[in-house]
Amino acid sequence: MRNAALACFLMLVPYSLRAQDKKADWKALYDLRAGEKIELIETGMKKHVGTFSTVTDEAIQMREGSNDVGIPKENVARVTVLDKSHRLRNAFIFGASGAGAGAGIGAVSTRCNNATDWFCGLGRSIAVGIGGLVGLAGGAGIGAAIPSHPTIYRAELVKPNTSH
Repeated sequence: MRNAALACFLMLVPYSLRAQDKKADWKALYDLRAGEKIELIETGMKKHVGTFSTVTDEAIQMREGSNDVGIPKENVARVTVLDKSHRLRNAFIFGASGAGAGAGIGAVSTRCNNATDWFCGLGRSIAVGIGGLVGLAGGAGIGAAIPSHPTIYRAELVKPNTSH
């Protein structure tokens, strides 16, 4: 039964990834405020970091250093808002979750039926502590690695016309 539930869960993961918000709507850029710090990647992989100025249906304007830069819509691959990073918050949240899961796994993994035996209780405590520490380290690492800057626009991939 457990294996069947795991198999169903693993089969549904790709569907949840496809259900995520599509970022290919240029109109999402109209929600940006002038002066917001953004990162723009062109289709040729040239990177621009600066402050947002304006957007039209044809192009986006930004200030990069002391220069005003205008990039046509067809040359924009991705726009990311560089607001405050949430890596530390993510590390705390995932670290706490990992510590709880690790401690639970440590508690379940010890086979101790005799509650009056002090050595048995000591072994379980050590397993819970080690499991919690491993979970804390792993969860904090994963939380810190998760990208925290929201991408608000990503151009659709152009599929080549390959008819044989």
